[in-house]
Amino acid sequence: MLPPSDLVLRLRDGFAEAGYTIDGVRERLGDVAAGALAREETVPALRATRDGDSLATLIRLWWLGAPVEASAAESAGLPLDGLAEAGLIVRLGDTVRAGVHLQPWDTGTGDLAWVVSDRKVRPGDPALRPDHVVGAGGASANLAQFAAGGRAGRALDLGTGCGVQVLHLAGRADEIVATDVNGRALELARLSWLLSGVCGVDAREGSMYDPVDGELFDLVVSNPPFVISPAGRFSYRESGFQGDDFCRDLVRRTPRHLAQDGHGRFLANWLHVKGEDWRDRVGGWLTETGCDGWAVQRDVQDPAEYVELWLRDSAEQGTAAYRERYDEWLSWFESLDVTGIGFGWIALHDSGSMDPVVRVEELTHRVELPVGEYVDDVLGAIGTGHRISDEDLLDAYLTVAGELVEERTGVPGAEDPSRIVLRQTRGLCRTATVGTVEAALAGACDGDLPVRPLLAAIAEIIDADPAELLERAPGALRTLVAEGFLRVANTR
Repeated sequence: MLPPSDLVLRLRDGFAEAGYTIDGVRERLGDVAAGALAREETVPALRATRDGDSLATLIRLWWLGAPVEASAAESAGLPLDGLAEAGLIVRLGDTVRAGVHLQPWDTGTGDLAWVVSDRKVRPGDPALRPDHVVGAGGASANLAQFAAGGRAGRALDLGTGCGVQVLHLAGRADEIVATDVNGRALELARLSWLLSGVCGVDAREGSMYDPVDGELFDLVVSNPPFVISPAGRFSYRESGFQGDDFCRDLVRRTPRHLAQDGHGRFLANWLHVKGEDWRDRVGGWLTETGCDGWAVQRDVQDPAEYVELWLRDSAEQGTAAYRERYDEWLSWFESLDVTGIGFGWIALHDSGSMDPVVRVEELTHRVELPVGEYVDDVLGAIGTGHRISDEDLLDAYLTVAGELVEERTGVPGAEDPSRIVLRQTRGLCRTATVGTVEAALAGACDGDLPVRPLLAAIAEIIDADPAELLERAPGALRTLVAEGFLRVANTR
C-alpha cells in the first residue's frame, strides 16, 4: 500500500534539505568510497559516514542498509512512526533499519529524483523472495541513455520494475503507461514516482503487452527480464520463457504497438549457439518486424561467466545450493549447444518504409553518451546507405559526417601507407579501413561537388582508370554512408 502522500512529501523535503541527492552523496563519500560503492563494496562508505550527521545517517540507513540509532534518525528529520507504519523502516530496540532500498537518482535533467526498491542483497543475507524488486543500476542507466531523445506523445515502460525509466520519460512524454508482471514492483514504483514529483503515470499489472492490448505508443522502452536460465526463479530478471524467446517475442510483438513513426528501445540477451551466427539469430528477429531495426552487441560472456554473474546477482555464492545451481545451469546451456550469451541494445523504428533496413553489429568500445540522442541519425544513415542507388550515390553531394581523423600506418620512408583508417571521434566512434581513393574522397567531400567529378580528379592524380573507379566506388561509399562516416547532403 502506498504511504500517505503527506508522509512521502515530508520525506522528499527532508532528503532535499539534508542533501541526500546524487551530488550530495558523492561529495559526502568522496571519490574512493563512492567508487567502491559503485562496485558494491560498502566498507569505505560505512567508514566515510561514521560521524553521524544527518546526511551520513540517511546514507547509512537508506542506501547502505545499515542500522542507525533511532535518535540519529529523528535528528535527521525522519518521521519514524509514520515510516514504520508504512513498512519503510523496522524498529530494532533503540535502532531502526530500512525496510527498502531508497537511493537518489540522476535523471540528467537536474530535477531531484529517488528510486525505491527492495534492499540490496549481499552475501550472507536471506535468500531473495520470488517477487524481489531490484533497484536501479548500470543497466537502468544504460537503457536511459539509449532511449534518450526528443518528445514522445505516448510512452510505454514495459517491465517498469522500480519505476526508474518513468523518471527519465516524465520530462518528455505527454502520457506514460508503465507495466509489470510483479504487483509489488508497481507498488514501489509508485512510491519512486511520488517521491520524485512525477504524477499521472498509468500503472498496470500484467505480462509483456497483455496490459496494453490494442494500444499504440510513440515510444516503447524496456529493460526486460532478459536473463537466460533453466528456471524463472526471480520475476525481475527471468521470464520463464525458453532460452532467449522472451526477448525474441518482445521484438516481434512491438510493431503492432507502435504508432506511425514510433520507436522501440530495449536491452536484451541472446544466445550464441554452436554452428550458428548470432547475427543471423538476432537479425531474424528484426527482419520479421517490418520495421527498421538496429541491434548492437556490447558484450558477450561464456556460459560459466554468465552463470557466475547472475548467481552473484542473487548473492548465492557461498550457499549450499551454489554448486548445484551452477552445475544445473551449465548442463542446461550444454544441452542447447550454447557457446556464449550476448548483451546489447535493440532499436526499432516504424518508418513506414516498404523497404525496411536491418543492421546487426558488435560495438564493444567506448561510445559517446547518451546514445539515444543520435539513434535516429544512425538509423537514417543505415537506411540511406541501403536504399540509395549507385547512380544517385555517384551524383550525390557528400559531406564528412561528424568529426573524423585519418590514421596512416606504413614503413618509415615508404611512398604509400600500408593501411589507412578513418576514425570517428564522436558518436559511435567507429573505425573503417579504407583505400587511397576512399580516403581522398573523405578529404574532398565538402558538399561543393558531386562524387563523379571528385572521382575523375582523384583518378587523374593517382593515374587510375576513371571508369574503373566509378564502377567500384559505390560499394565502398555505401558502407561509409551506412556507418556514418559520410553523409548524403543532397542529390541532383
